[in-house]
Amino acid sequence: MVALVGSFFLAVALGIPISVSIGLSAVTYILLYGSVSLGVIAQQMTLGIDSFPLLAIPLFLLAGLVMSEAEITPRIIGFADALVGRIAGGLAMVMVISCMFFGAISGSGVADVTAIGSIMLPAMDRQGYRKGLSASLLGCAGSLGTVIPPSIVMIVLGVTTATSIGKLYMGGFIPGVFTGFCLMALAWVYAKRMNLPSGEPFSVRKIAASFKKAFLSLLTPVIIIGGIITGVFTATEAAAVASAYALILGLWVYRTLSLRQLPAIFLNVALTTGIILFIISAAALFGWVLAAEQIPQRIAGFFLSLTQNYYALLILINVLLLILGTFMETIAIIIIVVPVLMPLVTNLGMDPIHFGVMVTVNLAIGANTPPVGVDLIAACKVGQTTLDEAWPYVWSFVAAMTVALAFVTFIPQLVTFLPHTFMP
Repeated sequence: MVALVGSFFLAVALGIPISVSIGLSAVTYILLYGSVSLGVIAQQMTLGIDSFPLLAIPLFLLAGLVMSEAEITPRIIGFADALVGRIAGGLAMVMVISCMFFGAISGSGVADVTAIGSIMLPAMDRQGYRKGLSASLLGCAGSLGTVIPPSIVMIVLGVTTATSIGKLYMGGFIPGVFTGFCLMALAWVYAKRMNLPSGEPFSVRKIAASFKKAFLSLLTPVIIIGGIITGVFTATEAAAVASAYALILGLWVYRTLSLRQLPAIFLNVALTTGIILFIISAAALFGWVLAAEQIPQRIAGFFLSLTQNYYALLILINVLLLILGTFMETIAIIIIVVPVLMPLVTNLGMDPIHFGVMVTVNLAIGANTPPVGVDLIAACKVGQTTLDEAWPYVWSFVAAMTVALAFVTFIPQLVTFLPHTFMP
């Protein structure tokens, strides 16, 4: 155990990428203490990605990237502006709503940040928003793409815990929207304090016109979730449908995408998918070592030795995940830590869907906490600002997301109502 954890943190301290560090630590442990053939390394890494639902990852990435490259994002932003742009700090509200809409297409926090931020941040800069404030809000709002379905993180979570991805999608909808409203409320407070301008007056005609332009784009999540709920297709098949639909919109309906762009899009999807699958593969080996050494049972026993109170244990789990989220990648945490915690929450009688969504919201927070906060870093790059400028603001938005996490943790009905109602 000491050699496994020690070699992992040593590799991270030496600047080795976390995905590689995970694999190296597992291999080191097997070489030092393992009594198995080295062939088990290749076997476990292969088994880690030998899963049909993981096929949804490149397909949802393709759908989101096509939507972005086909210049469909401005249509979504225009509709969001018509809905909430008139409120104080209207552009901040528009950015959060746009991230929620686009997150329901891309399933990726970083994709959400890049697509929405490249359009919204320059406009916010012109209206006097501080760059650090805008980037912090963008990072946190963009991370909602991992909570609101279809979420790539939920696909990995579902595969890892053998939980229904469709039910996780349904369970993430209300928490995702609620977290977005928490961010909007804080953005409104900042807007009032800084006297930030609001948008154009309310207009039903503008809402109708912008909705007409964005209708086909906004139909994407409806097709995905509707198909899963009705049983027309699985989550993986839904990803294929979403990709085909995005290509049809870009190439033939809107005609804003050319065939010449497709090779670069496919290459981007392949590279991103390769990175994700490598993390999953390396983490699968790490997880196998943990299971072989009965680490999950030991950790569960340790937690229960501290307290057997249900809510106290949930607080401990959330604190652990929040700490890990500051220096580990989201998918790595899911593959390594969630299987360790699963026996504990199962013994507590916690609904696996509730647990899965709680973890997802928690990790969305981690995607914005330095030093690893990938969504925050991406937002700062898009906004041409630094973490130092974002630092004074990001913690308040993280606090707002933590409030949402508390509601999700202690009011399970926020998660379980939709999946238990529509997918019993």
